[in-house]
Amino acid sequence: MKINHAPSFRRTRLASACGLLLAGVTVAHAQGAASAAAPASAASAADRSDVQSVTVTGIRASLETSLALKRDAHGIVDGITAEDVGKFPDTNLAEAMQRISGVAIDRVAGEGSKITVRGFGPDYNMILLNGRQMPATTILDTAASGSRAFDFANLASESISSLEVWKTSQASKPAGGIGATINIRTARPLDSYQRIASIGVKADVDEADKRLPNDDRRAPVTPEVSGIYSDTFAGHTVGVAITGSYQLRDGGYNTAGVTSGWHTCQDSQDGSNCWGGIPQSSSLITNRPTGNGIYSTPQNIDYAVNGIRRERVNGQLTLQWQPVSTFTGTLDTTFAQNTLDTKRSDISSWFSFGPSASSWTSGPISAPLTYTEFYNDPRFLGTDGKPSPGLQDVAMGGGKYGVKTTLRSVGLNALWKVTPKFKLEADAHTSNSVSGNDSPYGTNSDLGTASFNRGSTTVDFSHDFPVMSLADTSVDASKQLVTGSSFRNGYMKSTVNQLQLKSSWEATDQSSVDFGLNLQRVSNRSAYANVQQDTWGGATSAADYPDSVWHLNTLRNYFSQISGSNDPALFNNWYTFNFDQVRNIAASVGNPANYLASSNFDGPGSIDRRTKETTTSLYGQYNRDWELWRMPMNLSAGLRYEKTDVLSTASVPTGTGINWVSQNEFDVTYGGQGFTSLKGSYHYLLPSVDFDADLRKDVKLRLSYGDTLARPSWTDIQGGQSIDQLVRVDGGTGSQGNPNLKPMRSHNLDASLEWYYSKASYASIGFFHKNVSNFVGQSTVTTTPFNLNTPVGGAYWNAALANGCASTDTTCIRNYIFANYAGKPGVTVPGPGNPNGTIAGVSGDPITNFKINTPVNASFDSLHGFEFNVQSELAYGFGVAANYTVVISGLRYDNNSTAQQYGLQGLSNTANVVAYYEDAHYNARVAYNWRGQFLAGVIDGGGFNNPIYTEAYHQIDATLGWNINDHFSLTLDGINLTDGVLRQHERTKEELVSVLQTGRRYMLGARYKF
Repeated sequence: MKINHAPSFRRTRLASACGLLLAGVTVAHAQGAASAAAPASAASAADRSDVQSVTVTGIRASLETSLALKRDAHGIVDGITAEDVGKFPDTNLAEAMQRISGVAIDRVAGEGSKITVRGFGPDYNMILLNGRQMPATTILDTAASGSRAFDFANLASESISSLEVWKTSQASKPAGGIGATINIRTARPLDSYQRIASIGVKADVDEADKRLPNDDRRAPVTPEVSGIYSDTFAGHTVGVAITGSYQLRDGGYNTAGVTSGWHTCQDSQDGSNCWGGIPQSSSLITNRPTGNGIYSTPQNIDYAVNGIRRERVNGQLTLQWQPVSTFTGTLDTTFAQNTLDTKRSDISSWFSFGPSASSWTSGPISAPLTYTEFYNDPRFLGTDGKPSPGLQDVAMGGGKYGVKTTLRSVGLNALWKVTPKFKLEADAHTSNSVSGNDSPYGTNSDLGTASFNRGSTTVDFSHDFPVMSLADTSVDASKQLVTGSSFRNGYMKSTVNQLQLKSSWEATDQSSVDFGLNLQRVSNRSAYANVQQDTWGGATSAADYPDSVWHLNTLRNYFSQISGSNDPALFNNWYTFNFDQVRNIAASVGNPANYLASSNFDGPGSIDRRTKETTTSLYGQYNRDWELWRMPMNLSAGLRYEKTDVLSTASVPTGTGINWVSQNEFDVTYGGQGFTSLKGSYHYLLPSVDFDADLRKDVKLRLSYGDTLARPSWTDIQGGQSIDQLVRVDGGTGSQGNPNLKPMRSHNLDASLEWYYSKASYASIGFFHKNVSNFVGQSTVTTTPFNLNTPVGGAYWNAALANGCASTDTTCIRNYIFANYAGKPGVTVPGPGNPNGTIAGVSGDPITNFKINTPVNASFDSLHGFEFNVQSELAYGFGVAANYTVVISGLRYDNNSTAQQYGLQGLSNTANVVAYYEDAHYNARVAYNWRGQFLAGVIDGGGFNNPIYTEAYHQIDATLGWNINDHFSLTLDGINLTDGVLRQHERTKEELVSVLQTGRRYMLGARYKF
């Protein structure tokens, strides 16, 4: 139907063979499920045999096929195709997509996981598998997940034949992706009428595993195996394709930073009216912030090493039946399981905002270059004449936990060419993804240990690496004991049931009409439970633990790649331990139930959210091609109607009280659970128009307009209110959902000029503009849910102040209450500690204020950008591909303001350069990727309204290949050859959130084609 003067590469037998041998990559039109379900034409057996005689594989073939997909598509589409059977250009799907202009990725433990397209993050992109919407689940560390983001690390690249990134909308495509719609395509046996079989093995080595303590280290080399088999039978009327892969990877990552947030105050504020504030005047403060700016102080400092074992199993089975040339039936099933087991060791210090010294950067946004708090310092005495605050805990934690995500999908497709000009297609699937624990210790759990001998604590934030110094402090195994613990369990399940009915009618030789119906229900459940002991002053006695269970380690050994980690001032010694061994001792002398995760989500403090989205869609699209002034032109214009009903039910915890459990930590106690339900609905008409013209045989102009949607997160549309367990001196936080939220809507305009100057070469420049409404912001209301009494400002608290304790000296206040009111209502001192006890709010004490965040459709803004691409096939087997994307938007965070804000997370500039060489026997590829700084969050680890920026990052990967003969080949892959460090900060570079070190990865592989 589409006129296109491109004789150099236009559905030739060479192109067909390339697509066929790449396990079913259809070059022409890129029409999604329809083209994936059936051969492009009803070729005769002789034609099929003729096509099979041509074989084109490799890097150049992949680039040629991807170029053809881009050139022949309606709208603006980029793609990546397999280089050969079972051989994708990158070892990870997300890492492959980052080579596409406008696409950036998020990494987990150094591996690509989720994608951002044109400034819109993982939750704003629609992911399809063979044209079908896929469910997505994930687990958060300390809360129930509400993300819609798809994790590409769950899918092995070896089983994928192509990726299509649709940057413009079409009426026939499912709504839900403002950034892009990504279609992942797997092998279809009837796309190729020959037997295809291969098997591959790899040995993986991750340097990150060598940068871990022995307690967290795994195997130095791990295996990977994959295979594919595809064939046709009964005169090419029956097809079978089977793919499978198994990968075991041992690696890890090490982090240092402020994990519990930064307290932000106005320059005019101090500790009396801003928690965490510094005195207005002090000889111990250098360059104290003054004026009308803001400054921030850290809540803690934390160093952690994490050993990760990932086991991934993938499998696909596809059966096809084509009894006649006009009908094709396809049944396929996909299984993907990804298990992450983690061992963690950490050392941390907590700040209580007592007597301090500090030096500061200049304003208007000031950050500490150094920050010191004095403990056990004779210059600062309490009412009893002793140093106050006294010695604090040197916290050394450990964790061992696991997360398993399982994706299952079963689909049935029937394509019937009723007449030469009219065809019908029906596609139905049911798919579900489940994420949950793979350990009796839950999905994220921590066991705290400590010795209480920490003196004055200083952190130097002037380098990339934060340097913690502890005065008059040493590690002593005989004083080490288990303190508090948290055994958290998350669960998320998402199910998609979808029926798509499509039809296409060729009205004339130059026009056609597409129309269809989509019925879909997405059911999502997200739950969370926590078994927590707040015995941070000591749960047991140091005598319960043999000295031999504590293993002495030196900290700087594990951060060698980060600037500043070799500072001699760093407190360098800490203990790691075998988690099972220490947990078993703690459970034997305490309550064993406190040291296991709960498998139920109906207990105190648990969260259980269940949401159903039912969507009905209708679409119609008119396609027309013509020639004007000897220029072929094509037009597609469509309209899609979407109606969605939302039913959200949530079990929310009921608060019953507040306990003061440690120096400046207060915990909510919970009672029973209660379910509440809320409803919402919305409907939209979404137009789309794609136009292209061949200005010359090798130059194409594209113009597109379309409306797209992105649905709110599951958390935003939850049906209930929840309050966070952790409360501070100045109150608590919480959240409440809004099922009546409308989706974000974008009006999109795209233009692209493309020059195809050879079969595998082109240059292009593209422009995009998005007007986006219904951004989801937060409205914060201060309220008093459950009317919970707090000890802060109560009778005991005020008595401590009256007897000489400062309002900011929480250690003095606690010690006074324990000394004078032990056994009184609300005051419990069960045994030894520092001191070990709780102070509960009682009747007559003040009521706690909570800041409850509620999502609202808040704002409208726009962004625009440019994409520059060049792909050039050079002489003597060499070639290069490069792109650069710049995104410009007013959706920026104002660092000078402490008000609650919305910023577009993930928005960044990106650049890629790939150079390759290929001949009949050898191939090599070097890829450089760069992503500029971007906003990664607007709430930090303490729940404070602070921006989190991920700093600019670059990485170099390389691949070497040797084709020994037509059947056997060897490869060597190197990932992160630059051994890059990933860093995050808040308003300034000194306000460190985390600095993360992984390591290089190497994979030696062999592949045999039968």
